[in-house]
Amino acid sequence: MNLDNHLCFTIYACFREISRLYRHILDPLGITYTQYLALLVLWEQDGLTLKELGQRLYLDSGTLTPLMKKLETMGLVTRKRSTEDERKVLIHLTDAGRKLKEDACRIPEQLVQQNEISPEELSQLMQEARHLFDRLQKVTRGLHHDS
Repeated sequence: MNLDNHLCFTIYACFREISRLYRHILDPLGITYTQYLALLVLWEQDGLTLKELGQRLYLDSGTLTPLMKKLETMGLVTRKRSTEDERKVLIHLTDAGRKLKEDACRIPEQLVQQNEISPEELSQLMQEARHLFDRLQKVTRGLHHDS
């Protein structure tokens, strides 16, 4: 029962350190890490519903709604009810939200430089992390179906 022998703790600790690195880079842009992730998804595909965005980010509406309200207050997104289905809220980037992408394009390169990690090592870590994520999802889906 040693803390250092728990994979979940190592991943958690890595996430905390990665978050600190991101904070250093994102503070000048005026956004948080979670806001950055939401913007990344919208830069990939603008006009998603709140539900689609939540599924993509693995966030529930209780977390996502205040996040979108904050991004809207900052002038980076708009939230509008769908005219076809009023239950759906559509999220669109504003001009300022699209422009922020230009400044954010350098973030991955900055992180790699700060970590002194080779592109090959980064690629390998990403593959292993995705593989672990896929395996964990299968397990949690199984748990969901059993309950």
